[in-house]
Amino acid sequence: MEELTPDPKLLLELAETKMPFGKYAGRLLIDLPEPYVVWFKQKGFPSGKLGKQLETVYVIKANGLEHLFDPLR
Repeated sequence: MEELTPDPKLLLELAETKMPFGKYAGRLLIDLPEPYVVWFKQKGFPSGKLGKQLETVYVIKANGLEHLFDPLR
């Protein structure tokens, strides 16, 4: 099985992007609570770049890979 290597540029961008709206407006995407990104997964991610970023955060958090964010904090 091929091992996936995270794209450092993508992770850095996630660490620098703030949630632009909603209950957690202004919070970094990597610091959003897991239940919040799970809610987006259930309701549907927004379109565009933000949606892709939120989906990436969801996949990382849902798979217990949050340690990937540690060096970025």
